[in-house]
Amino acid sequence: MKIFGLIFLFVSALHAEFSLQTLSMSPRVYLIPDFLSEAECDYIIQAARPHLQRSTVLDDHGINGDVVDSRRSSKGMFFPSNHQDPVLRSIDHRIAQLTGLPVANGEAIQVLAYQMGAEYQPHFDFFSPDTPGGAAQLKRGGQRVATVIMYLNTPEAGGETIFPTVKISVTPHKGTALVFYSCTPDGKVDPLTLHGGAPVIAGEKWIATKWLHERIFY
Repeated sequence: MKIFGLIFLFVSALHAEFSLQTLSMSPRVYLIPDFLSEAECDYIIQAARPHLQRSTVLDDHGINGDVVDSRRSSKGMFFPSNHQDPVLRSIDHRIAQLTGLPVANGEAIQVLAYQMGAEYQPHFDFFSPDTPGGAAQLKRGGQRVATVIMYLNTPEAGGETIFPTVKISVTPHKGTALVFYSCTPDGKVDPLTLHGGAPVIAGEKWIATKWLHERIFY
């Protein structure tokens, strides 16, 4: 499995005039201020709000598909993968420029809303081939290799994105994006990418998430 390397991230970032901040080289974690405009953030929230449902996680046993799990207490929704929305299309192409991974390799944009106290306890975004659920997901485009988290608002307190193994904590700020690679440049899953969403202490947190795979995702 060949993963787009760090050079693609920098070349793409320069081309799109992104302001890139390196938070870690192992795992590869980057912060991009002003990735979304305030208007784009507000648009996504308003478009997603009527469709929110309790968030789920993959059933690793492969019996139920996605299941509700107490470790993840947000509400969320996915925009249709075949959408023609010009705002979302612009963001999809911006993400492709940022990561060096084609639009076709991405899952649909997921929007998540965290109310006070809501969290997502530490987890991995990559799939395990040793579980029925993970093996089934790997057939849909291979491994998840990159995650882009876009902060749609600034919570009053809490809601940080945390990487407990490497002691990184990112405070959400409206319009900022966080990108990290779940696989190392040689294609191995990176256990240092254990991450989570800390509980929201005051207010609420809205994010949009995009996962990118090694091949075309379907």
